[in-house]
Amino acid sequence: MSDIHASEARQQQDQARQLIEEAFVIERHTSYRDDTPLPVVGTAPPVAQPGRPPMSQRATDASALMLSGGAASLLVGGSASLVMVASGYADPVVCGIILGAPTVLVLAISRLVGRTKAVVEAAPATHHHHYNGPVVQDTRSITTTTRGVIANTRNQAR
Repeated sequence: MSDIHASEARQQQDQARQLIEEAFVIERHTSYRDDTPLPVVGTAPPVAQPGRPPMSQRATDASALMLSGGAASLLVGGSASLVMVASGYADPVVCGIILGAPTVLVLAISRLVGRTKAVVEAAPATHHHHYNGPVVQDTRSITTTTRGVIANTRNQAR
């Protein structure tokens, strides 16, 4: 009987050894690269739009500022010369003060509009994403507070 038990024990040891070898031989894929080409969004070629030629937003703002500045200087200079011609004699300092006031007002309003625009532009830009398959978006925001002589930073997720 001891031979039967010994042979069963050997068979069990052989099976255990085979299972252990198979466990180490199995290849497990940890990543996959999909090389299929991505679909194109839309098929129409780009077309130049009517109006001002395409340029950066900063260049567009600068050109509009130069055009409005030129128009303002033309109006101020023209009205100053008309007042001097109509009166026959006018004090240039008084004309400068009276006719320069609208220009100062326009500059103040443009500065105010510029600051308002800077506040509006502080909002994040809109992003368009195209996904194929299930997508999970994580929109946590983290608030950081640092206080004290020896700075302790506490990050709190919302």
